Amino acid sequence: MIPVRLFSASSQTLLEGLAQWTPSAQASLRPCRLLPQQASPRMLSVGCVDHAKRQETPGKKPLSEKKLKRYFVDHRRVLVRGGNGGSGVSCFHSEPRKEFGGPDGGDGGNGGHVILRADQQVKSLSSVLSQYQGFSGEDGGRKNCFGRSGAMLFVRVPVGTLVKEGSEVVADLSQRGQEYIAALGGAGGKGNRFFLANDNRAPVTCTPGEPGQERVLHLELKTVAHAGMVGFPNAGKSSLLRAISNAKPAVASYPFTTLKPHVGIVHYEGHQQVAVADIPGIIRGAHQDKGLGLSFLRHIERCRFLLFIVDLSLPEPWTQVEDLKYELEKYQEGLSERPHVVVANKIDLPQARAHLPQLQDHVGQVIALSAVTGENLEQLLLHLQVLHRAYVEAELKRGSQPLRW
Repeated sequence: MIPVRLFSASSQTLLEGLAQWTPSAQASLRPCRLLPQQASPRMLSVGCVDHAKRQETPGKKPLSEKKLKRYFVDHRRVLVRGGNGGSGVSCFHSEPRKEFGGPDGGDGGNGGHVILRADQQVKSLSSVLSQYQGFSGEDGGRKNCFGRSGAMLFVRVPVGTLVKEGSEVVADLSQRGQEYIAALGGAGGKGNRFFLANDNRAPVTCTPGEPGQERVLHLELKTVAHAGMVGFPNAGKSSLLRAISNAKPAVASYPFTTLKPHVGIVHYEGHQQVAVADIPGIIRGAHQDKGLGLSFLRHIERCRFLLFIVDLSLPEPWTQVEDLKYELEKYQEGLSERPHVVVANKIDLPQARAHLPQLQDHVGQVIALSAVTGENLEQLLLHLQVLHRAYVEAELKRGSQPLRW
């Protein structure tokens, strides 16, 4: 018997000796000739590990929830398929001393449905995949055993998601927890036990499971909030939202426009919360789909009352209010007549105070403030609370449940 030390030492020496030799380029002509390798020797085990690494096919890592929130998606085309039903079984009961046991094939399980569920924690359709396949049911078994039905597949979508099939609106998930069955699962097949009758005591017929329903749906997101801030680009909407809530939309000292809606929560006493949406800037002709007009105007439909943000530093600021109301009315009749208040921003600039009396003469009640210095923000918060209370009272009188965050 060879000691363990001698075996390990001899094996190591053998490996090192083999590593110093390699087949020459002319090995096909002279297979017995070996040339010494000029490069540094490598262990066989290291080469095996490297080969195993090369054999691995790296898969695409799914995006994390943090990265998904960076991309705002308000349109999505989804192919949904329900789970297939399990097949029935044709078999007969077998037992000692029982010659005619009869059919005992069980039915297949039903396929699982694909269900869309509105979730308050989801803010965008970026996490929704392009296709979903429901869970299939299991096949039936012997001894009248039915197959297990497929589990339900729930797809989380944001509150305010509109579900369309073609040009028809089939569902409006505007409340938290609402569900819509996007695709039905197939029915399970029947076993031969199901076809047992007086005139057929030994049926051999069984049916396969039905395929699940297949549909192509278009999901469209409309932001749901109590108040919507409407204004032209660079009016200071994002700065104002940062000043009254904990939302952090992008702001800078140079002109640019926000490309996705942001929702901030304003907290009051008694655990009262008001959701304020920063709608991206609207340009003149937005109702004709100029720029990204229709993509932005769509998010205003769900807002219960509006805040018209006006840049007070520009000449003739009352024309901004008129143009904004015109664009809203052309997009949807009655949208500009919702409860609203005119907010004159950038009062801290010298030329802005000179334009304030003219704006008040044309519009009426105006809340002049500065989102940068915080001047007169309390008046806006108080008026926002008044609009929210009026909305809650109106919803309760109609017998509807007001929107809660």
